[in-house]
Amino acid sequence: MTMDTSAAITKLEQAAADGKVTDGAVQNIKNWLTQSRYAQYAAEVARHIEEDQWQALDDAFWTIIPFGTGGRRGRMYPIGSNAINDRTIGESAQGLATYVKENREGTGPLSCAIAYDTRHGSPEFARLCAEIMVANGFTVYFLDQYRSTPELSFMVRFKKCCCGIMVTASHNPPSDNAVKAYWSTGGQILPPHDKGVIDCVMNTDAILRTDFDQAVADGKVVLCKDEVDAAFLAAVKQQQFAGPRDVKIIYSPLHGVGATAVCPALEADRFQNVEVYADHATPDGDFPNVPKHVANPENAAVFDAIIERAKSVGADVILATDPDCDRLGCAAPVTSDTAGEWKTFNGNQIGVLLADYILQQRQAAGTLSPDHYVVKTLVTTDMIRRVADSYGVKTFGNLLVGFKWIGGTMDEQGPDRFVFGTEESHGYLVGQYARDKDGAVASMLMSELAASCKAAGQSLHERLDALYLQHGYHEERLVTQTMPGSEGMTRMKALMQKFRTDPPKTLAGIEVAQVRDYLHQTVTPAGGPSEPLDGPKGDLVIFDLAETGNYVAARPSGTEPKVKFYMFTRVAPEQNSNLSSTKQQMDQRLKQLATDLEAFAETV
Repeated sequence: MTMDTSAAITKLEQAAADGKVTDGAVQNIKNWLTQSRYAQYAAEVARHIEEDQWQALDDAFWTIIPFGTGGRRGRMYPIGSNAINDRTIGESAQGLATYVKENREGTGPLSCAIAYDTRHGSPEFARLCAEIMVANGFTVYFLDQYRSTPELSFMVRFKKCCCGIMVTASHNPPSDNAVKAYWSTGGQILPPHDKGVIDCVMNTDAILRTDFDQAVADGKVVLCKDEVDAAFLAAVKQQQFAGPRDVKIIYSPLHGVGATAVCPALEADRFQNVEVYADHATPDGDFPNVPKHVANPENAAVFDAIIERAKSVGADVILATDPDCDRLGCAAPVTSDTAGEWKTFNGNQIGVLLADYILQQRQAAGTLSPDHYVVKTLVTTDMIRRVADSYGVKTFGNLLVGFKWIGGTMDEQGPDRFVFGTEESHGYLVGQYARDKDGAVASMLMSELAASCKAAGQSLHERLDALYLQHGYHEERLVTQTMPGSEGMTRMKALMQKFRTDPPKTLAGIEVAQVRDYLHQTVTPAGGPSEPLDGPKGDLVIFDLAETGNYVAARPSGTEPKVKFYMFTRVAPEQNSNLSSTKQQMDQRLKQLATDLEAFAETV
């Protein structure tokens, strides 16, 4: 029999005195033991205390898992304020419902779109969210099988919903899950609504709920997978360009939802020689055949085994999407010899290749004007801007990290003139049908480009080299410093503060010319006074080095306990006579930048 509440609290306080559990966890555990809103979880919390599961309790309760500006993401555990479970997911859906009812635009019926991925718990969490939204007066449009995040974004717009919920933790480890919240635009929630939703989530007490099956019977949950699938595919297909299709593709969904979106898109675009990589084809939330079980196409290691398969069957290109199919990774042979050396592309390189291809196709079709534009974030390669300049179109690039800012820019500037949006973390969008990145449309267009290059006797890597010669060599790299737990959060804050108050004077032997602080909205030249910064407000610091086009950005991750360092190098075209030598020099520079940044972080 589980101990009573009083005994559990007494034992908890003794454990805290003995240093077995942190102070922050103690108060949250007490809340879950004593407050009526957590009554259904109290017995399980008490059992953990009785069994001396102090580390599990501290991990699950040391803080309250934040509902960030995109949603709530973290490790799944049946109890805990710092875990993904029925209570924290329920608070998220209830808080969203409360805010939307009070602040939605228009007076039509309340409605919400809901979808989920292949992760453990995703279907159950999606049903829970649907039950809560219906209980709050919403009609729910529900995709009753795993589908992609961009299809959810599309469905919000297609069904004219007030909001949307996607249950996915994207490329996080198998232990994690999350909810992403969407506004009526189909984009993730922007100011001022983001802060309003967060306030409602964090102040949720009672969670309203109804029975899912009864809601389906009553027409309050509308199962509309087939209808939305067809409309979404039609919208993706509209982004295709004419051209050759003679290319062999190997595609990996990395055990996620991607085959439901990418395969139909490639078939609709007349690609007939497509192999789904067998070892990654089965939907599985454990991601069993992916290195370290992390299904992230940003990680080059996920391609190693696929490349061996590609060489053996003479494939021309490998595509891989993350578990919710909003990101694309790619690998290709270095030359036209498919049995030779292969290399992967990073997110910036894919963005450059797609930007040039799309702009080239639009220019050839006569559908491009100086009023058209591309969009990127501050930590995405500036080569995108130079490519856009060469086609005479605008670039909007003064954006914080996160594709929601790209979607917001589309609506601010007019979606009719939008050409392409990209962020360095392998996110791409073409067309007006969604307001989030889409691995399906990116896969389709990357396949078209691969076929075009093959017809010209050129590899994708050789195409990229030609662009380097035209626009200057750009190489970027991302390194991260993981800082887990309560101590890690303190270190992250201290590191960002030091970057602002006592920044490095040199990096990789190059002087830091100025520091851009987007949180305090200042730009400070070396040895000079601070001036106002023209840019968005956010926790981001950029160090501009004395060599033009070389800079470093630092920011804490919004979804994981780590600080990210984005490093950028550039060599102008006129200094780029020996591309091989240039690549070696910039590789060494990036390695030194990483070493210097990591050493600086260790001083905190």
